[in-house]
Formats: sequence, structure tokens, C-alpha cells
Amino acid sequence: MAAAQDGDRRAYERLLREIVPFVRSIARRRHSSGDRVEEVVQDVLLTVHRVRHTYDPNRPFSHWVAMIAQRRSIDALRRRTRRDAFEISDPAAYETFADPGANKMIETYAATEGLSEAVAALPPQQREAIELLKLREMSLAEASARSGRSIAALKVNVHRAIKSLRKRMAGDA
Repeated sequence: MAAAQDGDRRAYERLLREIVPFVRSIARRRHSSGDRVEEVVQDVLLTVHRVRHTYDPNRPFSHWVAMIAQRRSIDALRRRTRRDAFEISDPAAYETFADPGANKMIETYAATEGLSEAVAALPPQQREAIELLKLREMSLAEASARSGRSIAALKVNVHRAIKSLRKRMAGDA
């Protein structure tokens, strides 16, 4: 580290490579997940780089690095605890729809007698898009794979179909 502080780039690169296993072993004491361990290792390497000027060559280097690693490991645990306290981890809680009004319209008219006839009267590509995405509730990726059309084309067809259905159900068509 003293050589690295004096500007020896090769010594610094070698130092960083050689401390990774040591830092990783310290991080594993507090973290069981491999990705969290690697996150802590990266954080420690960045911290060592940022505060390398504070190292005193008269003191043991391993103790200096170990303290940084322990503190960064604890910081990661604190961040995780704070995040877990305020964030929802249920993936279904983040389900979103491109046009919630369109979904509501389909549900409202689903009980209506004329909806199936209105859907049947749509052009084939629009009818297929409505059936796959709205009635069968497939994802865009699933509907794209099933129909052989792009996601963008499916979105356009659904938009046009909903517009047509609104007109038909309102009695304008």
C-alpha cells in the first residue's frame, strides 16, 4: 500500500486483486447471499480507493482493510433493513396496466350481451389481440409468442380494438 500511495500503479492493481479474497471472507460473516457479498466487496474496494491517502504505512494494512470491510458490511445490513422496512417485496403489488381505463371498460361491458358480437365483428388481428391480452389476460410477451406478431403491433391492435368497441357499445357504429 505504501508503494501504491507513492504512485506505483502496478503495486496498487496487485494490492486490489490480492485483498479481494480477504474482504470477501469478512463480508461472508455477515451476509449469506452471494450477490450481497459481492456488493460489499465492491463497496470496500471503492472505499479503499477513495480513502487510500489515510493509510499509515507504520500500521498493519490488514487491520485497516478489515475495519473498512466490517464497516461497509454493517452499512449494507443497515441499508437492507431500512429498505425492507419501507418497501413491498410482493411482485404482484407492482402489477401495472398500460391503460387502466381500457381494462375497466372491458370488465364493465363483459356482462353486456352485445360484447361478444362486438368483439366478433372486429378485424381478425384486433380480435386476436383483444382475446389474448384482455380476455385471456396473457402478458405481451406471451401474446407475441402465441400470435407471431410484435409487441408493438399487439399494442396498436388492442388500442384500435378498444376504440372500436367503445364506439360500438355506445351505439355510434
